[in-house]
Amino acid sequence: MFNRLLFHLLRGNRVRLVVALLALISGGAVVSALLNLDLDINHKLTQEFRSLGANVVISAPQTSSTMPGVPPLMDESVVQDIEQNIDRQSPVSGTGASPDLYLVARVGSKNGPNVVVTGTWLDRVSQMEPWWKIAGTANVSRTDLSRCLIGRNVGRSLSLSTGGNIALSYQGRSVSLTVAGVADAGGSEDNQIFVNLPVAQKLAGLEGKIELIQLSIPGSAAQIRSAADKLQAGFPALEVKPIPQITEAEGKLLQRIRFLIFSMGFLILVLTALCVLATMAALAMERRRDVGLMKALGGSIQKVVRLFLAEVGVLGTVGGILGYALGMALSVWMGHRVFGTSISPRWEVLPATVILMLCVALAGALPLRLLGNVRPAVILRGE
Repeated sequence: MFNRLLFHLLRGNRVRLVVALLALISGGAVVSALLNLDLDINHKLTQEFRSLGANVVISAPQTSSTMPGVPPLMDESVVQDIEQNIDRQSPVSGTGASPDLYLVARVGSKNGPNVVVTGTWLDRVSQMEPWWKIAGTANVSRTDLSRCLIGRNVGRSLSLSTGGNIALSYQGRSVSLTVAGVADAGGSEDNQIFVNLPVAQKLAGLEGKIELIQLSIPGSAAQIRSAADKLQAGFPALEVKPIPQITEAEGKLLQRIRFLIFSMGFLILVLTALCVLATMAALAMERRRDVGLMKALGGSIQKVVRLFLAEVGVLGTVGGILGYALGMALSVWMGHRVFGTSISPRWEVLPATVILMLCVALAGALPLRLLGNVRPAVILRGE
């Protein structure tokens, strides 16, 4: 009998119940999309910030420099030791390392302009500097000592393009290179020339030496700091510093996005509850006669309220399930629009959405408590 009465209640006021159901579905869709986005936001933000390149810099301490005006140097062999240390202590795929050596060389003859030359591993450029736009060959083999990459401004000032030749000299040593590509980095790199590390070492007379090591370590800001602390403990003679502009910005942005997500979710839940509240208040006024008749036939107010609460529970459950389905589609769309990639639907969001919609529906059903004050005699007299 209870199920039959519940079925007739759901059929009897379909228009108002559909309004409440639509409110619950809409609220469930937005809330489930925000919850799914929050569960995946850390990974997506990490991917976005890793596209900014290196986030940890390793250098020799300033006191290790033996000559005035010469920056402290390290042995090139330390790069391999650092990579092995990272793989052993924090086996996260995608870690990249790039040793660098800088010098200011002269282009062409004695009267040629000076230009900053960066010695590095050119085959790591795409991994370490993924935002660069390179016209020509992006990745030059590490063993290719005859080609280089030049910055956009260098190419313009020297009228050089892909395939052109450039001669560099430094303290009586010189080298001739072919331009493999022109890089548009949008920063100071546009004024530099990038060569493979052995070329810069030979030109500077510093074979086997490097000035610093740039690391791109995947993971959250906390994981990056943890990896940096482990490297510092493993190499106490070196200075290991996370780049604060990247790691701190990631943490702050994550906090702000999560605050925005939870604020919007709370606002949506309140608005949904108010919509359900208004609908249930109207239903309570319309059902006064039905409640009066039930009480006149011997039905207790507890059974009557339980019947109406079951009706609200059905609405909340259906609204939560349908809202979850729409919310997953909404989160996938948001992932493509914001991060340029899809966000994976998570099943753990389903029970959370259903429970939230049940709570919202029950909170909106508070006007049904007024039905307990209905007097059967007044209803039967038609008052």
